[in-house]
Amino acid sequence: MKKLLFCFIILISAVSIAQNIRFEGVIQDHSKSPLEMANVMAINQSTKAMDGYSITNDKGKFLLSLKPNTTYLIKISYIGFSPLEETVATKSENLTKVFTLQEGVELEGVEIVREMSVSIKGDTIVYNADSFKTGTERKLEDLLKKMPGVEVNADGEIEVEGKKVQKLMVEGKDFFDGDTKLGVKNIPADAIDKVQVLRNYNENSILKGVENNQDNIAMNIKLKEGKKNFWFGDATAGIGVAHEEKRYVVNPKLFYYSPKYSINLITNSNNIGELPLTMRDYFKFTGGFRSMMAKGGSSFNISSNDLGISMMRNNRAKEIETHFGATNFSYNVSKAWSLSGFGILSSSITDLETKSQTKILDTGNEQKSEDFSHQKSNMGLFKLSSSYKPNAQFQWDYDLFGKLSQQDENNNLLRETLINSVSSSENIYTNKKQNPTSLNQNLSLFYTPTDKHIFAYEMQHLYQEEDPFYNANLQSQPFNLQGYVVGENRNNYNQNRFVKTQKIDAKLDYYYMLTPKSNLNITLGNTNSHQRFNSSIFQILDDGTKNNLDTPENTNDVKYDFNDAFIGLHYKILTGKFTFTPGFSVHAYTMKNQQLGTTYKQDFFRILPDFYALYQIKKSETFTYNFSFTNSFTDINQLVEGKILQGYSSLFSGNPILENATSQQHSLSYFKYNMFNFENISAMVNYVRTVDPIKSSIIFDGINQTATPFNSNFADESINAFGMYGRSFLRYYKASLNASLNWSKFNNIQNGNLRILENFTQSYTLSLSTNYKELPNLQLGYNFMINDYSEDVFYTNKPFAKLDYYFLKSFSFVADYEFYNYSNQSNTIKNQYDFLSASLIYQKKNSKWEYKISGTNLLNTTSLNDDSFSQFITRTSQYRVQPRYVIFSLKYNL
Repeated sequence: MKKLLFCFIILISAVSIAQNIRFEGVIQDHSKSPLEMANVMAINQSTKAMDGYSITNDKGKFLLSLKPNTTYLIKISYIGFSPLEETVATKSENLTKVFTLQEGVELEGVEIVREMSVSIKGDTIVYNADSFKTGTERKLEDLLKKMPGVEVNADGEIEVEGKKVQKLMVEGKDFFDGDTKLGVKNIPADAIDKVQVLRNYNENSILKGVENNQDNIAMNIKLKEGKKNFWFGDATAGIGVAHEEKRYVVNPKLFYYSPKYSINLITNSNNIGELPLTMRDYFKFTGGFRSMMAKGGSSFNISSNDLGISMMRNNRAKEIETHFGATNFSYNVSKAWSLSGFGILSSSITDLETKSQTKILDTGNEQKSEDFSHQKSNMGLFKLSSSYKPNAQFQWDYDLFGKLSQQDENNNLLRETLINSVSSSENIYTNKKQNPTSLNQNLSLFYTPTDKHIFAYEMQHLYQEEDPFYNANLQSQPFNLQGYVVGENRNNYNQNRFVKTQKIDAKLDYYYMLTPKSNLNITLGNTNSHQRFNSSIFQILDDGTKNNLDTPENTNDVKYDFNDAFIGLHYKILTGKFTFTPGFSVHAYTMKNQQLGTTYKQDFFRILPDFYALYQIKKSETFTYNFSFTNSFTDINQLVEGKILQGYSSLFSGNPILENATSQQHSLSYFKYNMFNFENISAMVNYVRTVDPIKSSIIFDGINQTATPFNSNFADESINAFGMYGRSFLRYYKASLNASLNWSKFNNIQNGNLRILENFTQSYTLSLSTNYKELPNLQLGYNFMINDYSEDVFYTNKPFAKLDYYFLKSFSFVADYEFYNYSNQSNTIKNQYDFLSASLIYQKKNSKWEYKISGTNLLNTTSLNDDSFSQFITRTSQYRVQPRYVIFSLKYNL
């Protein structure tokens, strides 16, 4: 750490020696009105290199840091104006100058945009990739992290201007639609020419002017000319060095892009902890399907019946072996018709070792456990899309997206309990199996017969099957179930479940353009869902025989139908700097569930208002307000009355007469992006108040719990706030400050008593980084987290640093360091740990061969910490991680 700080001091010293001068001025038109977002570039006439660039602010001002006593060619461009070039000779004093542009054709605008590090044209921000490359970048992720206003989080999600990028494309073609991680982790950095950020993005150009797309952002990667119409990629193979166990990595990647078609192939097999697709990634992979009923006012989401198979923390576990293969394609059948799709297969074997301490709130009872888990997982995803657009007035889209998996987890658990000051311990064995499958279909038709009329029809169909199986083998008897045989040496509980879902969403939108700046939107929509839930519990006796617990309270055979028919009306108007969209929807709801020979039915109407307002302060500065009422409905999982085993100490019984909850949401957001100094400010605060929320009434018997849902008479509330400030300095420095605060108030019933709980979590991150071409680059940061869970508070202090250096025109050195200081308020829980990874790469200029020696967890840290809160319990856990690995690898670049 001291060496890293020393390097940082050297860098600061090197910059202070440079003694550049300031060249500032104003870009205006012939009437002396300032031109905002004009591009200004300074070309060194001796070296022909671009020594500085700037984009004017709202007052037309620009600022460049240039070398003294040097002759520069100043290039200026602005949309709709003729470009201007002028020679300027600097001296030792600062310079100030005013430039006047004349309206005309952009003869050289394309060339200037090509050379600019960052340029803006309409809603598109264009980053010139070479301006941010220092030689150590190997994949898209490395490049994006150096661009102002762009962030890549630990899950591989891209954020621009504080907003999540929803779609990643290469040469305008989808790259594994519905996920950005595969792109940022695999697209080679040396193949990238431009990164285009598409703001206010809408996949359908017909709807671009009539819908509010301010939060929609896509990213398109433009390739270098030498990478088009040619196969490119790389193949990596590596082995462990000085390990008793055999360690390996094999990672070939192949890409081809042409105007007619594209093909991407990615494979990865390793046992060093690299996971191209985690189980968490699989469950959140959307395939590009969006919630088409978002403005309808109803929320009916199909919940998952997964058994809570353990997830890894930060992709770290005791042992991980994975085999991964994926392909993505696009094909233009004709100018009007295009096909695209992808297929992903992933297989992994994971061992986890976890030590946990669980406290049951308000009881003083607690549990300590040491859990050894062995997981096998096979996952598959595929998608096929067709788009037909014969002209600008008509578009037809069809998508088919499937997910299937096989998951198996065996647990060996040593549990120690403290109940009413009496301690006990036992070994518990559990097994979880599930093979869920789902198939999504989407059909969209868009038609605009005239400029004043737009029709949009969308329909989605979901078919899903889930078959989780759970087994728990205990010494103690946690539950008293009717028909259960007591007195056995071991208590062996088993449950089969089968849940089938069919859901259809359909809506027709009609837009009438009242004026060029206002439109009327009428929506007709319907959501229909049919679900079937079957479950049974059985006991395995000591002699191996099966005891079926087939009484009504232990079985389920439930049918549930839900229907929401609605009509909506919205009016959108742009007036000056404001955009207003008031509206409402009228719903007719029908719910019916049948179980145990009884039918429960509800029918009612509801009017749900909503309102959207946008204040466009400047071109890149906005203030947005959102208000909505939402009716939230449960699916079948909360309605089944028969007992459900949720764990070896957790039993659940549903409530067939549950009603909907109603949420009132207010959201304020502010955004500012100043290209003059690359200042990026975004802030958001969101308040939600939910009446009649579906909550849990839990009875604790020691540490064993039985839960039943109910509609609470008390409202739940939550406030979420986020703020981010980022700025680049003098081209070489980037700083950012992030803050996230979340407050929640919950109402539940525990052992017959109403409990009101509040939790408050906070996270603050400060980061400083450099981006030199020929000097070492360093990132220094600090993250501080506070998790206040009513009865305990947990703190995490995390300083981090990254050093990367390209030297001798052949070597690249990269090192990442993170230090964690984890504790609770009473200091009864303390842990400190750190992670260091480093790599040294050798590759001669223009050579296709690359040699790499890399190390992960070089400090040989054994575990990491985490904590969680579930309204009734708090849990802090310690997870074992893979030891130090040193890998020597060889890569061949095509």
